Amino acid sequence: MPGALVKILRAAPLSDGKVTFAWRSAVGHALERVTAVKLEQRVLIVETASPHWSREIMRSSGIILRRLEAYLGAGVVEKIEVRRA
Repeated sequence: MPGALVKILRAAPLSDGKVTFAWRSAVGHALERVTAVKLEQRVLIVETASPHWSREIMRSSGIILRRLEAYLGAGVVEKIEVRRA
């Protein structure tokens, strides 16, 4: 994501739409399509439709957290919790 867009995203108020946009940017369209996210007290709740996607998210959670931090700012998301939908 271009630096100017990251600055605009970080400056915007925290909202469900902002978190969803950051998630899509962090994981890509394919993974975004098979998940739903919501932020609860610095924990990103990720609902998936299958065990396969749950494993992929957990395996990649370190990378995803770093990307979310770049888009949302430090400390906004501290942990990812995966749940089956």
